[in-house]
Amino acid sequence: MSLGNSLFQARKKSGLSQEEVAERLGVSRQTISKWETDETLPDIRQSKRLAVLYRLSLDELIDFDVDVKEIEEVIERTSEETQKKINWTRMWAKKYPVLAEYPGQVRVEEYTAPLRALLDRLKAEHNYSELDAFLVLKDILGRLYQ
Repeated sequence: MSLGNSLFQARKKSGLSQEEVAERLGVSRQTISKWETDETLPDIRQSKRLAVLYRLSLDELIDFDVDVKEIEEVIERTSEETQKKINWTRMWAKKYPVLAEYPGQVRVEEYTAPLRALLDRLKAEHNYSELDAFLVLKDILGRLYQ
């Protein structure tokens, strides 16, 4: 997505018009339009002011994706109690069928002991809770995939 489109999406998500943004930044509405259509770029100071206005970090503003932002907001608003009711494996298996298939194909117990040892090591060496150790191990495994 272009920077202009990111600026447009962030402004719309904030519920502001080009005129309102222009007034708050002390520029013309045409300047806002040119930024949003990639004719020109805001300077770094104006970019930072836009990020503050739209309640985003500068990095978030540059890579703003309204769909991703909406998903993040839904996750943040979802209570722990509700999250515990969700069968995450079943949900992710809709996108990645292997998650539903592997239990019948892989001898899970062969992997359990080595993974348990890694979890216990993380807990002991870093004083992590069970959940924190699990999340760290999950993140480490995720980094191997990237």
